[in-house]
Amino acid sequence: MSIHQPPSPYAPPVFPVGMPPLATTGQRFLARLIDTVVLGVVWTLMLSATGALEYTLENPGEYDLPKVLVSVVLTFTLYFAYEGAMLARSGQTLGKKALRVRVAMLADGNIPGRHGWTRAAVYALPGILYPLLVGTVFWVVNSVWQLRDRPYRQCLHDKAAKTVVVSAW
Repeated sequence: MSIHQPPSPYAPPVFPVGMPPLATTGQRFLARLIDTVVLGVVWTLMLSATGALEYTLENPGEYDLPKVLVSVVLTFTLYFAYEGAMLARSGQTLGKKALRVRVAMLADGNIPGRHGWTRAAVYALPGILYPLLVGTVFWVVNSVWQLRDRPYRQCLHDKAAKTVVVSAW
């Protein structure tokens, strides 16, 4: 009877045959930066559409908090839809396309399909709690998680969906 030893955390990751190499932390960061610009555009459009930042001569610089909160919910709901649809269809957002990386299922390297929606939900929807800073704290913890995760360098949203980010050359 042999005892099976778990793999060493220092051993190279085991991937399905034919899976491309993991994306670098730099590639992931730059891809997310591009997608954050997309998020910023959506945020600006929602603030404008709801009239949350309408300035008046009587109260310059003030904003309408209920309208800002509606903007937050709309922004992160739309961002969830953007990210979920893109990942489910091709495994790539605009940022990932620009950096030539994609999201793949850890088990087989395939495009995430419905798991793309899970990944997007765990990433985007906590942003709705932005006014309470919960969303911001979660985003920071979620994003830096990959720096210590071995062997697949997964963020929390990757773990939830059982995905990795790989090269898409």
